[in-house]
Order: sequence, then C-alpha cells, then structure tokens
Amino acid sequence: MAAPQRVDTMQSLYGTRGMAVAPHSLAAQSAVDVLREGGNALEAMIAAAATIAVVYPHMNSIGGDGFWVIRGPNGVPGGIDASGRSARAATRQAYAQRGITGSIAFRGAQAALTVAGTVSGWGAAHRLSQQSLGGRLPLSRLLGDAIHHARSGIPTTLSQSALTAAKRADIEHVPGFAETFLPGGAVPQPGQWFKQPRLATTLQRIAHKGTDDFYRGALARQMAAELQALGSPVALEDLKAHHASLVDPLTLNAHGARLHNMVPPSQGVVSLMILGLMERMLKVQDWRQGTESAAFVHAQVEATKRAFKVRDAHVTDRAFMKLQAQDLLAPAFLDELLADYDPQRALPWGRRTDPGDTIWMGVIDRHGVAVSFIQSIYHEFGSGIVLPETGVNWQNRGCSFSLQPEHINTLEPCKKPFHTLNAALAQFGDGGFMVYGTMGGDGQPQTQATIFNRARHFGDHPQLAISRPRWLLGRTWGNASDTLKLESRWAPEVVTQLRQWGHEVETIGAWDEAVGHAGMLVRHPNGVLEGGFDPRSNGAVAAF
Repeated sequence: MAAPQRVDTMQSLYGTRGMAVAPHSLAAQSAVDVLREGGNALEAMIAAAATIAVVYPHMNSIGGDGFWVIRGPNGVPGGIDASGRSARAATRQAYAQRGITGSIAFRGAQAALTVAGTVSGWGAAHRLSQQSLGGRLPLSRLLGDAIHHARSGIPTTLSQSALTAAKRADIEHVPGFAETFLPGGAVPQPGQWFKQPRLATTLQRIAHKGTDDFYRGALARQMAAELQALGSPVALEDLKAHHASLVDPLTLNAHGARLHNMVPPSQGVVSLMILGLMERMLKVQDWRQGTESAAFVHAQVEATKRAFKVRDAHVTDRAFMKLQAQDLLAPAFLDELLADYDPQRALPWGRRTDPGDTIWMGVIDRHGVAVSFIQSIYHEFGSGIVLPETGVNWQNRGCSFSLQPEHINTLEPCKKPFHTLNAALAQFGDGGFMVYGTMGGDGQPQTQATIFNRARHFGDHPQLAISRPRWLLGRTWGNASDTLKLESRWAPEVVTQLRQWGHEVETIGAWDEAVGHAGMLVRHPNGVLEGGFDPRSNGAVAAF
C-alpha cells in the first residue's frame, strides 16, 4: 500500500465551466455530468444529493434532513431549510409513559421521531431551478445515477465497512438494519458489491411521481404504515404537514468578506460567531503566526468554547427562540464574549459535545450560481431502522431533544430539533466567492473556520487548506471523549505549547476521519474555478 501523499504536493483542481466536490467521487461526478448537460447548480446538487444517499449510506439517507445555502444570480444569497419537525404524538408525557425520562435512546423506533425533510429540499430546489434559473432537467434524469447505483450496486467503501463493523453490536438488533447493511449476515468488505434494491424502487417512484409523493402520496402512506408498525410516533399526518421552506441565510461581515450560513435550527450562527470572534482576537493577539502554529489553534479553540456556550443557551427551533440568531452576531454581543480572553490561557472546558454523521457537498455552475449543501441522518445509520418495504433508513435527529422541560431544546410536538448541520458561503469584495463545509457534528463549525482562515489569511489553496493537519475540540462521530484532539502530524512543540496553556490535548490518527470530511470550491474574480476535497474521505473534485 502506498504511503499517504505529502500535504505540500497535493494540488487543487481547476475548472472553467463547472465544478463539484463531494466526500464520494460518484456524487461529485453525478453533479458535473448534469452541469455538462446544461444543468444549473441546483439541478446538479439534486443529482449529487440522491447519489450520495446511496453510495455513502452510513453517513446520510433519504430518511434524513438537509440544508441549502445558495449563491443566486448576481450574488444574491438564499437558502432552503429541509429539516423535519417532531411528530404530533412525540411528547415528553408519551415518553414518560414508556419509562423514558432521562434521554431518548439513539437507536430504534423511539429515536425515529421526526419527519425526514431532505427529499422536500430536493423538490424545493427543483422548483426554484425551474422558476428562477430556467432549469429543464426532470427528476427522472437527476435521480438516474442514484437509482442505478442502488439497483446495480456500488463497491463498498472502507469508511462504510469500518463503521459498520464498529457499530454492528450497537445497531444490528434494530428492525431492518441487518437485512440491509449486513448482507449475508456479514459486514461488507471494501470493494465488495453492495446493493439496495428496495431503495432503488423508492427512488424510481420519487423520480416519476415527484418529491411530494414522499409526504402526501402513496409512498407517504406506505412509509407511515411502516413507521407506525415499528413503533415510531411519526404518522401520515406528520408527513402531510411537512414542507421545505425558503429562507434568508444569516450574514456576517468579517475578514473582508460577506459570510453566510444557515438559520436555526442549524448551528450556522455558531460558525459565523467563531469567525467574528477570531477577527476581534487579532486586536489582542496576532494568531496569524502560521497555519500550523499553537497561536492559531488556541485562538480558534477559545472562540469555539465561547460560541458553543451561547449556542447551548439560545439556539433551537427558531420559532421557540427568545433572541433572534442575527442578534447573536451583533458587534456589541461578540465584543462582550471576549472580555476574558487570554492569548496564553485556556478556559476550562469539560462539557459534553455532540457527535453527528453527515455529508457536505458544493457545486458551482458556469453562471456563478453556487450551492453549499449538507444532508444527514445524525448518528451513523441514524436510528438504525430501515423500513421493510421502501428500504428507507430513518434518521434519529430527534434524539437530540431533551426530556427536561426547562431545557432550551426540550421536546415539544411539531418542533424542529437542534441541528449541528450547517453550510457555509463566503463572498468577497473583488467578486470572488467560495462554498465550503464538512461533516462531523460539533466539529463542523471548527473545521469550517479552520479551512476558511487557512485560505483567507495564510494563502492556502483549497486542497492545501483541507489536507493540512486539523484538530477537534470535543467528540464527533465515532469518538467518545471531549478533549482537544490533534492529528498526529502536528509538530510536538505545538502540542507541548497548547498543554502549557491549559488545553487537555489528545493525539489521534495522522489522517483521522474524526476531524471530518471537508470540501471547498472557489470561484476567482477572473472566473476560474478551483477546488479541494478531503483525503480522509472517498471524495473527489470533478470539473470541466
């Protein structure tokens, strides 16, 4: 086996008429094939979203949620919130009657308590494409690759195989999991064919009947019956009530850019807060001493701690928030958070962070329309439930609800759970822009800030910004401790310095999936496209 490629020899890819990045190469290729046919960025992302749901099934599913941040014509930002609400029957009292009073289990029917929203986002994007961008490609074309891959099979990735093996004991008892993800009763090995014929039939149905069938048609009735039979509180009336919504993303002017991210229940505000705080930290300490310096890591980690504390106190379904998310980005509010910042002393941490399993993808088309997109089932394989007839693996996003009535994210009927999901877009004064993001629960805002700062302040090209060693404060998917984790490629003196400043540091793998699967696409002022993917994933940048 060849040794990992040196970071300084890994180059970004260029394109001129269209570009896509995804954590699986087949999804990136699906998007670019659509662009080659004259499709726009929204159409391309629908194709990529459907494909990634098939080829990276441990990370996402059509039984999950999605968020879109869009750079429209003339740079006008927009967004799609395709996250689902809790079922009408999902009450704290109902869980208490089942003896569940502490927290909701990660797996099984009681964890499958929210509507899966991502397919509604595909529909909303398709309509927006037709109405605003002259899109003409039908869903049957856009879902074609996904249908083929589900029916004919895909080579199992190392990531899927390893995660299935790691989580098997935890999930194999959940209805439908073993039948779907343990073919022949065994963990599929890397390179082994993996087929999902029931999912292929469901995708074919959506392609011909439309995404509305998932919520209000025969498919909805079938899925609702399956969910109810398994014991999920999600009913047909919950599916019928669901619609994706068009939203205006949050905005922050910082670092010489206009930064955008998703509104709550997404934690997009956290990603923006970290960047806003780091800009202010420059007045106290110039953390731009090097992209692999202790000063850079310390500043961002301390910004992250402060942003997470605000998030945990305020961010939930935006209909239930007392402060608007944009208020959390006000200059005076951010200034106050840094009153106790010390460039050589770490704040105490010790809190429990949230894991999460996700994919992020980006697309830019020839007209400069771009999409930053994220799709998830929360934990690896979500609730673990796979519906017996439709083959849909349902998310467990609702297990992030608290059963304590005073908690900011307490469970209520028809409420959206807090989401770690967020997708980023940055627009610059010279006309250039970038879309960027990652998977990884609470690691998402941290990695977003890392790769943005590396590109913006240290001059890294996208591939270099992503390939350099990274870090993570807290836990993410597959990881149980809340330490500050640094990949082992960091210089020993950096680790020593961080420990001296009070950080509880743990070393993880050299190219560790725990720090996320990141991606970045840039459109330069001259129209040239440049992109980078994460070598920690099965990803790729595709362009033409």
